[in-house]
Amino acid sequence: MQYYDKISAAAAFVRDKTPFVPEVAVVLGSGLGDFAGNVRGVSIPYAQIPNWPASTVVGHEGRLVIGHVGSRKVAGLSGRAHFYEGHDMKNVTFAARVMGLLAVKVLILTNAAGGINTEFSQGALMVIDDHINLMGTNPLIGPNDERFGPRFPDMTEAYSRRLRGLADEAARAAGVTVAHGVYAGLHGPSYETPAEIRALRAIGADAVGMSTVPEVIVARQMGMEVLGISCITNMAAGVLDRPLVHSEVMETAQRVKGQFIALIEGIIERV
Repeated sequence: MQYYDKISAAAAFVRDKTPFVPEVAVVLGSGLGDFAGNVRGVSIPYAQIPNWPASTVVGHEGRLVIGHVGSRKVAGLSGRAHFYEGHDMKNVTFAARVMGLLAVKVLILTNAAGGINTEFSQGALMVIDDHINLMGTNPLIGPNDERFGPRFPDMTEAYSRRLRGLADEAARAAGVTVAHGVYAGLHGPSYETPAEIRALRAIGADAVGMSTVPEVIVARQMGMEVLGISCITNMAAGVLDRPLVHSEVMETAQRVKGQFIALIEGIIERV
């Protein structure tokens, strides 16, 4: 089965399970999946969707929920596939492709990230203004299928200026403090060294993580409007004098989940 056909089969399966097309899709990063519980609707485990790749990482539940948040039609994706798990880029971006074929107009991508900017504190929420792709690859490498979009998509405004403005409005209304910054995407799975973090800071990165960038690229190719939100769940290597552990990522995400959910709901309300 060709890649486009695999995406189409998954999209057709999802379409049959829900009476409407979502307006907004939200991909939930490590420890941030609780938002899916606020979507009132149909819950589908990834394992039931044809060809959908599994996520094996702690903090990624692995289910798609399609329903309502307030009056808006929303898809919540609790968990994602990562490059470092051994997935190729076609699997890493599979979910984003399905959302595109479902005619989703707005894709909100969230992640847990390490803070490079020393003005950030653990638990801060950062609106992504731009990214630096340091994954060593690109999901568009290989033959291009024009049904997905152009061979050379423009990335001048990878993260929608309009949606970033709405995020600021939603944050003010909810009393949530947000920062803005540049996200560096590396493939992991090891955390970066202090020297690597100093290099990333020197080239303009404010946060670092192991996801999001490939999904943004295919979403923009398919014409979706994109917003990115990072939860700074830990300070990157060398910023604080202590080792990095994944359990800290999970604990911080749980601590700020109320603010995170309020922010995402406020953004959805305004889209």
